[in-house]
Amino acid sequence: MNHSILITGGAGYLGAILCEHLLNSDYKVIVVDTLMYGQQSLFQFCANPNFEFVRGDARDKNVISNLVKRADVMIPLAAIVGAPACNVDPWESTSVNLEAIRMLNNLRSPSQLVIYPTTNSGYGTQSGDVFCTEDTPLEPISLYGQTKVQAESELLNSQNTITLRLATVFGVSPRMRLDLLVNHFVYASITDKYIVIFEKHFKRNYIHIRDVADCFIHCIENADQMVGQPFNVGLDNANLSKEELALKIQSYVNEFYIHFAEVGTDPDKRNYIVSNNRLREAGFEARRSLDSGIKELLKCYKMLARSPLKNI
Repeated sequence: MNHSILITGGAGYLGAILCEHLLNSDYKVIVVDTLMYGQQSLFQFCANPNFEFVRGDARDKNVISNLVKRADVMIPLAAIVGAPACNVDPWESTSVNLEAIRMLNNLRSPSQLVIYPTTNSGYGTQSGDVFCTEDTPLEPISLYGQTKVQAESELLNSQNTITLRLATVFGVSPRMRLDLLVNHFVYASITDKYIVIFEKHFKRNYIHIRDVADCFIHCIENADQMVGQPFNVGLDNANLSKEELALKIQSYVNEFYIHFAEVGTDPDKRNYIVSNNRLREAGFEARRSLDSGIKELLKCYKMLARSPLKNI
């Protein structure tokens, strides 16, 4: 019998793709989401008898406790994502990113698996010269990073958990996000046609959204060998500086003007490169390239309507 998977925040950027991959693999999927952005990202699954949607809040104990009883695996995606978003309302961010995870962990039994997506932004401001492994000390520099790191720590001190330290995700989703670095740079290349980049040497790792979804399925199917550990999840050949990323996009969009500013700073101080060797040894390796993701994004952005505020 196929597992029943409970996903909080399943109508979001990652959740919409994860639901597709899980349903295509014949899992039963239960999504709980507030639809706070009014997204319609899951409409295409309504005809699938293995899909169920509950409109609710991941912090609502009554809602979550009833759903946990029916799940074999829990994937808590519900989160206030990114440093700027968390800074808007620190109380809500802590409530969703940490306290809801703590509640879910307390409601489940040790036999139920939790696969938790955290972020490799927890590595903070490293040198960008030495690869961060899962044993590298975590030094989150934002409330977002701090809440995710604390939630991960509490889960890993519990039974039957796997945590995935995701690289910066890119690619197209029915619930699109433009604030992610690759998605944003490509969007700027064909709309504004220019970008100003501070601290061009700062590096980070990247991964395609569909590789992330495939990684969750790999964890479900190989949980016995993976539980109790964190795993970096990224693309090995995509440890790039912001300069390298922008120039790669420029190779596809010739009219993209890039200005590397010598004066000024980026509020996002993350700077690190990441080793994904532990995940490879566990049998999974990302396979979708950054170049294929850029091409995909360029196709997607051709479909966007005119801006209601710009008339173009």
